[in-house]
Amino acid sequence: MTRTEAPDDVVLVYTTAPSLVEAETIGADLVERRLAACVNILPAMRSVYRWQGRVERADEVVMIIKTVRTLLEPARRHFRAAHSYDTPAFLVIDVPGGDADYLAWLRSQTA
Repeated sequence: MTRTEAPDDVVLVYTTAPSLVEAETIGADLVERRLAACVNILPAMRSVYRWQGRVERADEVVMIIKTVRTLLEPARRHFRAAHSYDTPAFLVIDVPGGDADYLAWLRSQTA
């Protein structure tokens, strides 16, 4: 199967950032480097989580990174280096299908 035909190569990465500025900076850099085709940024989320034994609350920004599996590791490394959190979320979600034209565009932007 060629890269344009592979049904399981497209993935989404769900993550968060502490601010809109940081999310936009990281997102633009990932796209400029062709490590992602697109990054959706959804501002104004409230998170509740346990960190170092305490329940914490924080305002965060959601990021959905659209990329291909072969770029996950370089994207993760770049993301981690640019992110201000010690342990940022980086949750990979398989995309088993979708609109063929959109998936072809996504693949072309990361080629």
